[in-house]
Amino acid sequence: MMTNCDIVNPVAYRGWDELLLTHPGYSFFHSTSWAKVLCDTYRYVPRYFAAIGNHTLEALMPFMEVDSMLTGKRGISLPFTDLCVPLLTDDGRYGQLLDDAICYGNRSGWQHLEIRGGECAVRDAQAFSSFYGHRLDLVRHEETMLSRFRNSTRRNIFKAIADGVQVTVGASLPELREFYRLNCLTRKRHGLPPQPYRFFRNLHEHVMARGQGIVVLARLHDRVIAGAVYLHLGEKAIFKYGASDLKYQQTRANNLVMWEAIRWYASRGYTQLCMGRTESGNDGLRQFKLGWRAQEYAIRYYRYDLAAGEFVNEGTGLGDRYTPLFSRLPLPFLKVIGTMAYRHIG
Repeated sequence: MMTNCDIVNPVAYRGWDELLLTHPGYSFFHSTSWAKVLCDTYRYVPRYFAAIGNHTLEALMPFMEVDSMLTGKRGISLPFTDLCVPLLTDDGRYGQLLDDAICYGNRSGWQHLEIRGGECAVRDAQAFSSFYGHRLDLVRHEETMLSRFRNSTRRNIFKAIADGVQVTVGASLPELREFYRLNCLTRKRHGLPPQPYRFFRNLHEHVMARGQGIVVLARLHDRVIAGAVYLHLGEKAIFKYGASDLKYQQTRANNLVMWEAIRWYASRGYTQLCMGRTESGNDGLRQFKLGWRAQEYAIRYYRYDLAAGEFVNEGTGLGDRYTPLFSRLPLPFLKVIGTMAYRHIG
């Protein structure tokens, strides 16, 4: 039988990450560092429903309370997080955690609660949004790793090297600032406002500076043309953000960035690289990830409407209707929009 559930704050809970690692389903997104980034950047309040027994994490359903005058009050598990699967007991039950979260949400005036990943079979829930996820198993031997990739992926790696692209792995604030520059260009190209710069500053303070993340940058003739941010905990790593300068797309620098990250993690004993979520309509990104022979799986988001007392299959967000507008706005305007809006989006 599962231990009683408590509401904990991982930011204030001493030894949270050590406790987290006692559960085999852990990921970086369940960690103290990620909670600190979200709290410090967007002023969200952690509400992590946890069952802890005998110094072991038996089950976990983490939420951040988003309280916005524009978009209402709700619990999200977790905001700006590709995937945050509830950690279950051995028999797969988490009905008690979900019931406690629903009760808390009703008392606290939440409009709904949202679970990003996992299955809500206990309620026969229907997902309101679905994505692709990709997971790559890592091995130390480089030739073995390289031999698993598609021929086209290997060719792109070698092309980038032949074109003179050079890649560095670091974790400094200047390197993260270089990535932020590329990220702003990429977000504009996709018709999205960039995240506020303070998000990346907090990412450096709470993650990179504590040895839980890396910035991989590709340069051509001393110009940064592509980059990616990776986060890690225990033996697992996550590809969180990628960005590039479209003018240098033909160099295939993104392939070399990913390969260098794979090499870096595999050589240090990491066993798994999660490649994040992919929109169902983004076939280019999906094929890029499949080219590494990553295992594909479904990521489903669930929303429980507290007023209706049931899971619903309708979600909200910026929506594709704003993409053409955002892609035409000057980048300084987009930065202002991102700084003002992201806290309310969650």
